[in-house]
Amino acid sequence: MAEAHQAVAFQFTVTPDGIDLQLSHQALTEIYLSGMRSWKKRIVRVKNSVITGVYPASPSSWLFVVIAILATMYTRSDPSMGLIAKIQEHLPVSQSMSTQCQAVVSAVLFSTMLWLMLIFTMRLCLKQLLSYHRWMFEQHGKMSTTTKIWALVRIFSGRKPLLYSYQGSLPNLPVPTIKDTVKRYLESVRPLMDDKEYERMTKLAAEFESSLGNRLQWYLKLKALWASNYVSDWWEEYVYLRGRGPIMVNSNYYGMDFLYVTPTPIQAARAGNSIHSFFLYRRKLNKEELKPVTFIFLISCERIFNTTRIPGEETDTVQHWQDSDYIVVYHKGRYFRLRVYQAGRLLSPREIEFQIQRILDDPSPPSKGEAKLGALTAGDRIPWAKARTKYFSSGVNKRSLDCIEKAAFFVTLDDEEQGMMGDDPAASLDRYAKSLLHGKCYDRWFDKSFTVVYYKNGKNGINAEHSWADAPVLAHVWEYTLANDSFQLGYNAEGHCKGDVDPSLPRPVKLSWEIPPECEEQIAQSLAVAQALADDVDFHVFSFQEFGKGKVKKCRVSPDGFIQMALQLAYFRERGTFCLTYEASMTRLFREGRTETVRSCTNESSAFIRALEGGEATDVCKCLFRVASEKHQLLYRLAMTGAGIDRHLFCLYVVSKYLGVESPFLKEVLSEPWRLSTSQTPIQQVELFDIENHPEYVSCGGGFGPVADDGYGVSYCVLGENMINFHISCKHSCPDTDAHKFGTQIRQALRDLLKLLSPNQTEPSKTEESQPKVKKEQ
Repeated sequence: MAEAHQAVAFQFTVTPDGIDLQLSHQALTEIYLSGMRSWKKRIVRVKNSVITGVYPASPSSWLFVVIAILATMYTRSDPSMGLIAKIQEHLPVSQSMSTQCQAVVSAVLFSTMLWLMLIFTMRLCLKQLLSYHRWMFEQHGKMSTTTKIWALVRIFSGRKPLLYSYQGSLPNLPVPTIKDTVKRYLESVRPLMDDKEYERMTKLAAEFESSLGNRLQWYLKLKALWASNYVSDWWEEYVYLRGRGPIMVNSNYYGMDFLYVTPTPIQAARAGNSIHSFFLYRRKLNKEELKPVTFIFLISCERIFNTTRIPGEETDTVQHWQDSDYIVVYHKGRYFRLRVYQAGRLLSPREIEFQIQRILDDPSPPSKGEAKLGALTAGDRIPWAKARTKYFSSGVNKRSLDCIEKAAFFVTLDDEEQGMMGDDPAASLDRYAKSLLHGKCYDRWFDKSFTVVYYKNGKNGINAEHSWADAPVLAHVWEYTLANDSFQLGYNAEGHCKGDVDPSLPRPVKLSWEIPPECEEQIAQSLAVAQALADDVDFHVFSFQEFGKGKVKKCRVSPDGFIQMALQLAYFRERGTFCLTYEASMTRLFREGRTETVRSCTNESSAFIRALEGGEATDVCKCLFRVASEKHQLLYRLAMTGAGIDRHLFCLYVVSKYLGVESPFLKEVLSEPWRLSTSQTPIQQVELFDIENHPEYVSCGGGFGPVADDGYGVSYCVLGENMINFHISCKHSCPDTDAHKFGTQIRQALRDLLKLLSPNQTEPSKTEESQPKVKKEQ
């Protein structure tokens, strides 16, 4: 209880002489500084709200307009065309002011109204410009006159936009027509069906389009009138939060550390720099100092930190708190509360390292039932919701659980070593991926917005909950943290964080639990469910370095389209058929935009692959490939600009459920499995990494679990000009899938496609031969 006494600001005892009051000046100082920090943040929020509210103008522009109007008045001209005089006549306090004062006040009021009208006009123009997407469909080097006019968006974008400056000007996501969606859907499933199946689906679609579809569309348009985004809330609710199965593997995803180097082998030091960097990023986020890059708007940034998924029996909820000055650290079955602010300041990396080392050196054992408590977040959601209500709704358990859920984020100090190492680096990467995806099933808190894992050898990684945002949002903070850790903060010669330590820092506080036997039994059941799921996951991670986007671009082909064709070819060679393919595309050109699906398996791609595998002439295959690649690019652009089909169909299905009507067409569409689920992890802040001069400082990207029991999950990351990293997942329980065999097929497909498009580029180039060899970690 020593920690509890230290937290008390004053103590008093009743004596025969009266009340003896003892104040703790240190505690009162902490309270004062904490309050000051909170008020500073409020002031910053108000300031940013004002700046964002008047964007694309600036608050200082108001003064410019006022001065300009007053100056014209003194030249005896009336820019208001009599409006200033009208305002002067109706001033409620005109009798208590002089005529000159009345004129000035009227001019200021007119100037303010004029300024607001200018802001409204500029914002309207900006919104119209942001609604124009035809530029995405124009050929490279051929810009239309309309697109040249669209370039005026820079004039209305202001000089220094804040993170959320564009939000008020972004257009709403449009609702596609039923006719277009049904047409594109039928086109997308044609290569997957024989003539009889396709004829049956065509009849179902026509019946839906002519009857129920129009009724459902009416409700959807009604929602689009008042909702910022007609998809986002239902997508979060029904795709993520309503799922009653484990979110571990099925929903959560992960990100890896640098592929070849570890900045320091000291676990506590790596945690010190990295945790400090996370809070520096949060500070920039709170001040809105992060810049929107080429209209990539980080809608969900506000929920990166201090956010937790709360389990419920019917549906989960996402809970976000405004601020948190601590993190929760897990180590060897114990949970610790670690404050990262002292006396109103952020602890230095060296001080955080010191505190982390204290946790590593703490010999105390976990309390009864504590060691595997995190398994509750890894198992099914309903048992976890019931256990949370029954065992964690009061007393010490509630206080400790609140501490975890309100923390800025969760940290795991893992007692294993991971990364590319040893005599078999390929197998070590596979183990590394599985560790980040599920760990031991109880040493991550899968409900937190993200968990950072620090391994014994200094390697790190991140596991993220999916409902609050998509991977690019978390990738942004992860890129910043990796770069800041290595290139800005750095380490001393011994591998420790730089700086000095205040030895008087209070020790991290170990959380207390009172876990009854019934709860321990539920923990064991959740762990059994999670462990079975984790054991079934087959993972293969590899770095393809024979060529990259450099050679692909020389073939005048989109790197993403090239990789997607390679995935289609690899799948066809393995299974002898095509499958419904999911590729994630962002819709951040719209307010609250998240994702849309690109159906990469098309009539064009299947025609190309059949021709290639059937031994058709090279010129024929080349022509078919380019047609397929162009079709893929068209579908990707349509998805980005709000003309995708899957989110529209999903929302129509939700409306049908609300109305209590059955649609055979929608039911069949929504039940089709995505046997090939793919996603590209783009590098968003290329300026933070010098891959050309420091090729060893490349991340391996991240991955996710398989979406279908008999399918593959494939994540890929294009790094620099000569590297593509792949993360492949499937399930051991399916006899038709094998992650390593599929990886082999992908490698060969990439080689064959490059050989087809550019036969003279199949040999390693001089650039590749002279590329510096990076030393693998031992």
